[in-house]
Order: sequence, then structure tokens, then C-alpha cells
Amino acid sequence: MATNGHTLLPTSLVGSYAQPNWLLDRAKLAGRFPPRTRALELWRVDPEYLEEAQNDATLLAIRDQERAGLDIITDGEARRESYSNRFATALDGVDIDNPGTALDRSGHPNPVPRVVGPISRKHAVQVEDVKFLRANTDRRIKITVPGPFTMSQQAQNDHYKDEAELAMAYAAAVNAEIKDLFAAGADIVQVDEPYMQARPQKAEEYGIECLNAALDGVKGETALHICFGYAAIIHERPAGYSFLPQLSRSTVDSISIETAQSNLDCTVLEELPQKKIILGVLDLSDPNVESPQTVAKRIRRGLEHHPADKIIVAPDCGLKYLPRDVAFAKMKAMADGAAIVRAEL
Repeated sequence: MATNGHTLLPTSLVGSYAQPNWLLDRAKLAGRFPPRTRALELWRVDPEYLEEAQNDATLLAIRDQERAGLDIITDGEARRESYSNRFATALDGVDIDNPGTALDRSGHPNPVPRVVGPISRKHAVQVEDVKFLRANTDRRIKITVPGPFTMSQQAQNDHYKDEAELAMAYAAAVNAEIKDLFAAGADIVQVDEPYMQARPQKAEEYGIECLNAALDGVKGETALHICFGYAAIIHERPAGYSFLPQLSRSTVDSISIETAQSNLDCTVLEELPQKKIILGVLDLSDPNVESPQTVAKRIRRGLEHHPADKIIVAPDCGLKYLPRDVAFAKMKAMADGAAIVRAEL
């Protein structure tokens, strides 16, 4: 059952997979907000061996995804302390040794990169990650980058006249990175913009504009991840998205939507008829592993409001905070649930 040479209802992670305990101090990771500045104290491995260890953990993440039966493979973000800080702290114009402060989506102050000069990309940040991923799987591959709007909300602006100008500077850096990632062999590049959901008013003012700037002239399939925050940290889920129909104005190809934990009313999908939907069908707040039948039910709920050839099946969010055995079992249930629905179609 293939469309355009691809499987119908392909399965994919939203980005991260659970990192091994031997690589990262998961108790320390779980006890704090996702780091925005560097957090080298999280790594358990001697700096001399860290790259080798991260390569090994990436291979494990790739093989786990393949074993579970996923169609689109990510690198599991095994090299990252958080989804955004690896990229955000690699840019010029940022003083990472003297961090600033910004409020997190829960309203807590968090140390963040301090912008002290023009933001620019010194060098490609994740090209080697894509090459490693491409060399180690023959399936389609996806890599994720933090979005310009979200990075502008996770920084202290001591240089630009306002946040909108800062966000556009980040957009130029992200744009250059995305082009390099496609050139290095990525099939899909996903931009992570959780703060569009957390700060809808600002997203309305300049978020779509800076997202489109980040995608300007990009050739290749692009995705956007917005979310309500990691289930491990943000426990309450609103009934619906504060910022979704607006995304029909963006040039991105597919948009990820959480439906499992929030039990989302999927009629909202009808507001994005042109877009592919990355349908979140795994509830990451629940340590119990869904049955494939439960996953199938959640997929069917999305299919009532969106065509099957425009749906990609995924978890609600990253699997980073789940124990590895739970992460693997949920991922496998997701692939098996997608297979059930695929057979019905």
C-alpha cells in the first residue's frame, strides 16, 4: 500500500528517543527543565570518549527504531542535552559563558543564552549527525532543528531592538542549516517550535513570518513540531491548540499535532487541509504501554478528519524522558497499530 513510492501512514518519531543511562544522568535530566545553555554535567562519559559514546547511542536508537518497524528514522537526538541547546549555543553572537535569564513556558526563570551581538552560524552544526544517520540506515531519515521563534523565546536579548528582529536573525541561521542538512542527505527536516503553542500572541505577531524565513528557498520535505511541553514536566493539557489554524499560512509541508494525552478533538485537523499531519498517537504521560489496538483507534480518529495519504503516525512528543524499555515498547505498539489501520485501508 504505497503512495508516491512511500508507505501509507508512515511511522516516525517526533525526534528524540530515550538516551541510555550509561550515557546521560537521566535522574539529573528529569529533575530540571530542558537545558537552554550547555549542561555538560549531564554526560556520564569522560569528554575524551563522549563522541564515541554518542555515536554508539545513536546506533542503538537507529536499530531500535528499525526493529520496532518505523518507516522514517531519526538519530534519536542522542547527542543532545535538549532539543534546542546544541544548536542555539553553537552560534556567533551568543555569550554562553555568562548566561542570561528567560521565563520558561511554566513561568520559571531558566538560564539561557545571552545574545550580545549579531546572531550568525559559524559553521554547520548538525551536518555530521545527518551523515552518520544516512550511513547507518537505508530507510528515509529525518533530522530536527530548533525553530527561530522558540530560540528567540529561550534567549536574553541584549543586542537586537526587539524579539521580532532577534527571531529573524535566528531564522537566517536556521535557513542556512536546513539547506546544509538536505545537502548532506536528510529526507525530511523538522523545525521544533513548541513556543508557538506556549506564546500564541507573539507567534501571531511574528512567528509565521520568521518560520517562513527559515524555510525560504528550501527544497525538500519540511515538518513543524509544536507541542504542549514534555509530559514529564508540563502535566496539564489544554483541550485544544491556541495556535493552529494560523499555520495554514506557513510554507511548511507537515505539522505535528498531539492527540493522545490531550484526547484532542480531531476536527481541528480540518483547518489544515493542505498540510500533512504528523498525528501524535502515544500518550507519554502514561507509563503503561498502549496496545496496538488503542493506537489504531487514535489513528482512525484522525482519519475521520484528514485524508490517509496526508497522515504520518508519531508519538505526541519526544521520547527522551521515558525509560528505554517503555520507549521501545510504545514505539513498537505505534508501528503495529499503524499496520492494523493500513491493512484496513
